[in-house]
Amino acid sequence: MAKRFSELTEQEVMALAVSLEEEDGRIYGDMADRFRVSYPATAAILTRMQQEESGHRQTLIDQYRARFGEHIPQIHRADVKGMVGPKPIWMMKTLTVVQARKHIAIMEFESRRFYEAAAARTQDAGTRKLLGNLALEEAAHTALAERLGSEQIASGERAQEDDTQRRLFVLQIVQPGLAGLMDGSVSTLAPLFAAAFATHSSHDAFLVGLASSVGAGISMGFAEALSDDGALSGRGHPLIRGTVCGLMTAGGGLGHTLPFMIADFHYAFTLAVAVVVVELIIISWIRHHYMDTPFLSAAFQVIVGGVLVFFAGMLIGSS
Repeated sequence: MAKRFSELTEQEVMALAVSLEEEDGRIYGDMADRFRVSYPATAAILTRMQQEESGHRQTLIDQYRARFGEHIPQIHRADVKGMVGPKPIWMMKTLTVVQARKHIAIMEFESRRFYEAAAARTQDAGTRKLLGNLALEEAAHTALAERLGSEQIASGERAQEDDTQRRLFVLQIVQPGLAGLMDGSVSTLAPLFAAAFATHSSHDAFLVGLASSVGAGISMGFAEALSDDGALSGRGHPLIRGTVCGLMTAGGGLGHTLPFMIADFHYAFTLAVAVVVVELIIISWIRHHYMDTPFLSAAFQVIVGGVLVFFAGMLIGSS
C-alpha cells in the first residue's frame, strides 16, 4: 500500500531519492538512444543529462551509506501517494524532439520540487545541505537544457533537427493524408454526380456519395497500411499511416456529399459544387506548402483532374 510522502522516514526519503535519480537517468538514456541517429545534437544533450543524473545518484548513495549503512531498500514513485511516474520511453511509439524537450522540463521541475520538500523534512545538516544543492542543480539542469538549445540554434543544429522533424512529418502524416484527400475528393465525384444527374434526387445522391466515401476510405486505408511496414523507408507505423489515409479519403468524399442532405436538389447541387472548389483549393495549398509545388502548378493539376472526373460523372449520369 502506498504511503504519503509525509509518512516516510529520512532513510526512506534518501532511498527514494536514489531510485528517482536512477529512473530519470534511464529515461534520459532511452531518449538519447531514440534520437542518436536522426537527432545527434539532442542525443548529446540527453547523454550529458544522463551523466549528471548518474553523478547525483552516486552522491546520494555515498550519503546514504554514511548514515544508514549498505542496504538501500527499493522504494519507487509508485510506492508514494501523489507521485506519478513518467510513461516509459519504450512504450511510446513516437517521440518527437519537441515532446522530449517538454518531457525534460517537467522531469527537472518535479525533481527540484522533490528535493526541496525532502530537504525541508530532514534533520541532518549534511543531508539537508546535499538535498538543497541537488534542488539547485536540478534547476540548473533546466537552464543547461535551454542554454544547449540556444547553442544548437546558433550553430544551426536545431534548424537541421527541425528540418528533419518536418520531413518526417511530411513523410509519415502529410503524404498519406494528402493521397487520401485527393482520392476521396476526386474519385468520388464521378459516382456522386452521376447519381445526382441520373436521379435528380438529393437522397439518392447522398446515399451513393456516402457509400463511395466510406468504401474508398476503407480501401485506401488498408492499401496504405499494407503497402509498407515503414521499417526501412522511415514512413512510420503502417497503422497510423493507414488510419490517416483512410480518414482523409472518407473526409474528402463526405465534404461534397453532405450538401445532398438538403432536400432541395438544386440548392444541394450548387452547394456541393462550391464545396468541391474549396476542396481542390485546399489540396493545392497543401501540395504547395508541404510538397514545395508551385501553387499555380498544383492548382492546375488538381483542378484539371477534378473537372475531368466531374464531367465524366455528369455525362454518365445524363446518358
